[in-house]
Formats: sequence, C-alpha cells, structure tokens
Amino acid sequence: MRRRMIFGCCAILIVLASGSFLTAREVVDRIVAQVENDIILLSDVRELKEYQELVNGKSESESAILDRLIDQWIVRSEAEVSRFPEPKDAEIDQEVSRLVKSFATPEEYEARKKQSGLNDAEVRKIVAAQLYLNNYLDSRFRPSVQIDEKAIEDFYQNAVVPRAKAHGQEPPTLDDSRDIIQDALVQSDIDEQANRWLKESRARLHVQKFLEEGPK
Repeated sequence: MRRRMIFGCCAILIVLASGSFLTAREVVDRIVAQVENDIILLSDVRELKEYQELVNGKSESESAILDRLIDQWIVRSEAEVSRFPEPKDAEIDQEVSRLVKSFATPEEYEARKKQSGLNDAEVRKIVAAQLYLNNYLDSRFRPSVQIDEKAIEDFYQNAVVPRAKAHGQEPPTLDDSRDIIQDALVQSDIDEQANRWLKESRARLHVQKFLEEGPK
C-alpha cells in the first residue's frame, strides 16, 4: 500500500487493459490522503470497502475506511522498520480457509465474493495484509497483557451467563469457559493498547485528507 508521494499530482488516470489491448473504459484513480511522504489512493479505499462487503455484507463509509487505512499505514511502517516477518503461505491459506468457512456454504461465499467485485487473488492479498498487521500488533502488545481471575469471573457472570439464559440455554461452567474468556479478554486488552498507541501515533504524523465522500 505504501507509495512515494509525487508532489503536485492530484489525480492519476488508469486505463484498464484486457490482455495487451486497452478498452474504452477509463477509471479515474486519485490521491485521497498523504501520510508523511506516502499516499493512499481512492482504489485502496474502494478495495477495502469491497472486502468489508464480502466479509460483513456491508461496509463502512469511505471516510471511515480511509481512517482505517491510515492506521494500517502506521502499523505497517513500524512493522517494516522492525523487520517483522511476513506471514507464511500456510498461514495465509489457513486464514482464507477460515474466511470461506465463516459462510454457510462455499457457494454462498462464492456468490458474495462475486457480488463484492473481488477475485481470489485480491482476497488473498487483503487477507495476507490483515494477517501481517494483526500478527505485529499481537507480538507488540500481548507480552504486557495481564488477566487476573477476578476479571475472568466477572466476564463469566456479566456476559456468559446472561447470554446463555437469553437464548434459553444452560450456561457452561466457569471452568469450561475459562480458556475462551481469557482469550477474549487478552484480545480486548491488545485492542485497547493498540488503539491508544495509534491515537498517539496519528497525533505525531503529518496527514492530509482529500477524500470527498461519494454516493453510497
């Protein structure tokens, strides 16, 4: 996603090609943000929008997606400086498989993917990028997470038990729920630390946004 900024450039015309022949269809791609000396393009926003539509059946506003891309720039920049390793093919395969299995059937996944406008290579590229960023945040913040027994018990009483009863089910025991609860609390703590760090990092950056929200 990172690109060097071409100063003074406000738009880039991209002509779609089929094979070695240009078509008559032209798509205007333009810079929607400058982060330090790098740029984010409208096509970056649209691609993440399509991925959200694939995964969730809907997407955030383009403005909210641009903010996510700025956060991703921050994470990737620091990860690259620290020479954090890219995910292996097997890890990416597993994440793509998990995504497909989150749908009721493979056919439903294929239909949603077609509707979103993404192809297999684009999905894999986005999954790999998300995995890289998540792995880095996990490695950076997990070591400082501490979850005590009271936090686990409170979560069990305030979340697990009421949820089970609301569905007319017998709540699982605390011991049976412990590992799942601890994982959820650890991830919540990682998210909170990451959000604070991103907020502090954004305040130190030179960021300019040029996005005009388009029609939904």
